[in-house]
Amino acid sequence: MNLIEKGVSRYSAKARGKRAAVFRRCFRLDERTRILDLGAAAGAAIHAVLEGTPVTPGNVYIADIDSSLIQRGARTYGYVPVLIGESERLPFADGFFDIVYCSSVIEHVTVPKERVWSLYSDREFEARAFERQRAFAREIRRLGRQYFVQTPYRHFPVESHTWLPGAAWLPRRLLVPLLKFTNAIWIKKTQPDWHLLTRSQLAAMFAEAEIISEKWCGLTKSLMAVYTRRRPEGCPGPR
Repeated sequence: MNLIEKGVSRYSAKARGKRAAVFRRCFRLDERTRILDLGAAAGAAIHAVLEGTPVTPGNVYIADIDSSLIQRGARTYGYVPVLIGESERLPFADGFFDIVYCSSVIEHVTVPKERVWSLYSDREFEARAFERQRAFAREIRRLGRQYFVQTPYRHFPVESHTWLPGAAWLPRRLLVPLLKFTNAIWIKKTQPDWHLLTRSQLAAMFAEAEIISEKWCGLTKSLMAVYTRRRPEGCPGPR
């Protein structure tokens, strides 16, 4: 791991710790609290968030499109694995979960993965991405009586999936070939499946939530849409 990777890794860990602290301050957690982590991978992130809380592993559901990852999370942490499709409704009743947790996922809910490298039209990509992101947001609101949704901010100067300045603002006709090139030489590799959101777009998708900004050097780096029914003392308000 080189110096850039070490620096980014330290900053990312610190940022995740701050988000976890916001989550723990904003929600009342006990052994009966039922939580769904959407886009959980193997559950390491939600495990770090819940560490030290009374939430029991059997009440934590980890949902992802990768079966091997959620099965690993079930073995490692005792969480309940939920395999989902890219755009399927989850098999749970309305309000089944006390809290839906979703971190750095909604920006990837765009077009089918097999199309991300061949789709160059900004108009088509954005239209399809918005449609799927709005549907994803509706599903979060349907499933959870409360929720916590975090996503990178569209107008932060350095795009978080590439670590490249200004990459979020490039048209796809330039972005797609750029990533094909940088994936061969750059330390951060990614695919062009992300559609970053502005504050107003996130607020429109989660109308009842408070939108909290995560700052870096005075600039908004990411956004958190937080909806809690009873705001505990210490939970930050919108900023």
